[in-house]
Amino acid sequence: MIREEDIQEIFVRSSGPGGQNVNKVSTAVMLLHIPTGLRVKCRQTRSQYQNRVLARELLLQAVERQASDVKKKAQSARELIRRRNRLKPRALKVKILENKKKHSAKKAARRAVSSRQE
Repeated sequence: MIREEDIQEIFVRSSGPGGQNVNKVSTAVMLLHIPTGLRVKCRQTRSQYQNRVLARELLLQAVERQASDVKKKAQSARELIRRRNRLKPRALKVKILENKKKHSAKKAARRAVSSRQE
C-alpha cells in the first residue's frame, strides 16, 4: 500500500493530439514515489483528473513489480545456496572419480617418454 505522504505530484504540459487545450493546460501528471525513487508520467487523456487516476495505478503497479523482483532475487539466492550445500549422491561421486582417472590416464599417455640410453 502506498501512502499519500510518500507521493510527490507534479503537473506538466502534455504533448501530442489535443490541440490548443494541450498547449495551454498542464494535463500530464508526473508522480514520484519518494521511498523507492520510482517516477511515473501519465498523459494518456486530455483530462487532468483521469491522468491522475491512471498515474496512481501505474505507480502502484511499478511499486508492486519492484517488490516482487526483490522477493524473487532473494528467493533465487536462497535456492542457489541450498543447491550448493546439498549432499551429492554416492553414485555421482563415483562417476566423477572415474572420469578423473580416465582423464589422468589420457594425459599420462601424452607425456614424452624419457629417452635415456645407458
